[in-house]
Amino acid sequence: MLTSAAGTPDPQDLLALAVDTAREAAALVARGRAGAAEQVDVKSSPVDVVTAVDRACEELVVGRLLAARPEDGVLGEEGASREGSSGVRWVVDPIDGTVNFLYDLPAYAVSIAAEVDGVVLAGAVLNVATGELFTATTGGGAHLVTPSRPQPLRLRGSRPASLDQTLVATGFGYRVEQRRAQGAVVAELLTRVRDIRRNGSAALDLCSAAAGRVDAYYELHLNPWDHAAGALVAAEAGLVVTGLPGRPFAEPMAIAAAPSVAEEFVGLVAALHPA
Repeated sequence: MLTSAAGTPDPQDLLALAVDTAREAAALVARGRAGAAEQVDVKSSPVDVVTAVDRACEELVVGRLLAARPEDGVLGEEGASREGSSGVRWVVDPIDGTVNFLYDLPAYAVSIAAEVDGVVLAGAVLNVATGELFTATTGGGAHLVTPSRPQPLRLRGSRPASLDQTLVATGFGYRVEQRRAQGAVVAELLTRVRDIRRNGSAALDLCSAAAGRVDAYYELHLNPWDHAAGALVAAEAGLVVTGLPGRPFAEPMAIAAAPSVAEEFVGLVAALHPA
């Protein structure tokens, strides 16, 4: 493993490990799709689900990462938590979009990010259903590789001319009271933008913004594993990645928007968001 002059692991090496691990994990998830509904539990609400495949995938990912870098820490959606001594922590979502996975909707991903002293330096988001791989390193740009295009394509987002031409992606919380409030915001937002998309995976929504498939994305109450890799992909594609005015990203709102509309979009979302 290469390191910088200051001893920080090389982001490209971290990314290579993330990609190799994500590909192996994606193969496990793909094999488990047919029987996905056989072992399903719920977490925070009846619609917040976890499958046996989620847990098996996280176990595989953590095992591979720590076999390669045993001094690192890990944070995973399904309970993996380990303090490391290297300064590197892996942030893992074994299946981002579990409901899509259950229903065989082609938008569920393995998401792996490497952060060093709390700053994400490398991230990989692999859509299991399509084989699309989104990657980024700090200062190295964001890229997309697909089964039909193995050469990395540099991602640069989009440039909508105005807010009313902005296609917006979002997601909703799991609890009824959250959804009621978020639905009211969407009803207002819908009259001010081109349209709304709800795809069911925060990681893939952030990557879609990076790829210019949507122009902006916002969502409340994400966890680190939801956004760690995808937010780096969006930022390295040139999007404005921020929170509500005066607040950090994802505390409580995650926003990624094309630079041409970012200021106006953030202002609108802030105005519509209930205090």
